[in-house]
Amino acid sequence: MMRTRPLKVALLGCGVVGSEVARIMTTHADDLAQRIGAPLELAGVAVRRPSKVRDGIDPSLVTTDATALVKRGDIDVVVEVIGGIEPARSLITTAFEHGASVVSANKALLAQDGAALHAVAEEHGRDLYYEAAVAGAIPLIRPLRESLAGDKVNRVLGIVNGTTNFILDKMDSTGAGYQEALDEATALGYAEADPTADVEGFDAAAKAAILAGIAFHTRVRLDDVYREGMAEVTSADFASAKNMGCTIKLLAICERAQDGGSVTARVHPAMIPLSHPLASVRGAYNAVFVESDAAGQLMFYGPGAGGSPTASAVLGDLVAVCRNRLNGTTGPGESAYAALTVSPMGDVVTRYHISLDVADKPGVLAQVATVFAEHGVSIDTVRQHGRQDGDGEASLVVVTHRASDASLTGTVEALRKLDTVRGVASIMRVEGE
Repeated sequence: MMRTRPLKVALLGCGVVGSEVARIMTTHADDLAQRIGAPLELAGVAVRRPSKVRDGIDPSLVTTDATALVKRGDIDVVVEVIGGIEPARSLITTAFEHGASVVSANKALLAQDGAALHAVAEEHGRDLYYEAAVAGAIPLIRPLRESLAGDKVNRVLGIVNGTTNFILDKMDSTGAGYQEALDEATALGYAEADPTADVEGFDAAAKAAILAGIAFHTRVRLDDVYREGMAEVTSADFASAKNMGCTIKLLAICERAQDGGSVTARVHPAMIPLSHPLASVRGAYNAVFVESDAAGQLMFYGPGAGGSPTASAVLGDLVAVCRNRLNGTTGPGESAYAALTVSPMGDVVTRYHISLDVADKPGVLAQVATVFAEHGVSIDTVRQHGRQDGDGEASLVVVTHRASDASLTGTVEALRKLDTVRGVASIMRVEGE
């Protein structure tokens, strides 16, 4: 039966995502009411610039006092889409304390303080949902948290930032350099004026922390995630990748150790075989590949950002939270019972592609091979060719078997000390095999 008294929603932020959430709440009001069992009422919208015209939003609902809005006491659900750490953290905590559940798209805050926010939500018997914090419209948090709750997830491997995927795809498909591809992404609106959060991997690292925590039932914070940006990826790296039947993606990788006692989370550029499903993810799209004991391999694919896709995920959470509200229940909270150790990057085991500039003379290959052997890193293939400019240098590309990151780091440090090695041009991990 339909309840006539509406559930009141407070919206914190009315930018690209927030305005789309408000629009969908209005245009789909009847459908949403039927799905929830009660109508929704937009009870207030907190913004920084109240004078800005916002189509479809009653100006009387607009306020600059977000704290007063979440303290009202009659708000059922607060939707937080302002981003950042503060004031979002304080507003969410205050919302719980005054009886509201929360739907958030704030990946940075959840990666840093998710455990504390979950604790406050549990203390006050309220929901904290955040599907929109990772991979936009792609249903990912709920499948990991609910659909795979009876399974054991071993690995989550994904492209979780559309800006970086657009840039790398452009470099791969057209031969463009990094800066040229970044400029195009900026012109098309895929990259911000300051793209640091995307291209240096901060955005993906926050998402990796959230995914690892849910997948492995272990608290993983942003500081636990190893991060490398992609500004050093070159056209030569793509040429080498193609010679190996690979392409290059910026990947978020969360995996359980083989002994099951620890986990790792990392973000960095990597070569992946063209046969891997993630290799075919083009443009600004996202995709996440999940490997588990019983379900096997699953892939989730779709638009990972933008107003409408992100709003879709927010509204999905809003419906779920409102249903819980009507039923007097709450959905799944934090699951951190496993409390596995989060291992450092040095413990990660994978393959590597190393490109060296070396002296073009006999015996160099033997010296390089000796350094690899001394550090316990087994060589799979070697490719060497002289430079056409006749400067007495050659390029040497070494692809290894699986080895620990610590062993590889020691190997590279030793290689740099060889007189015959003029420089380490590139180091890239090889994943997905």
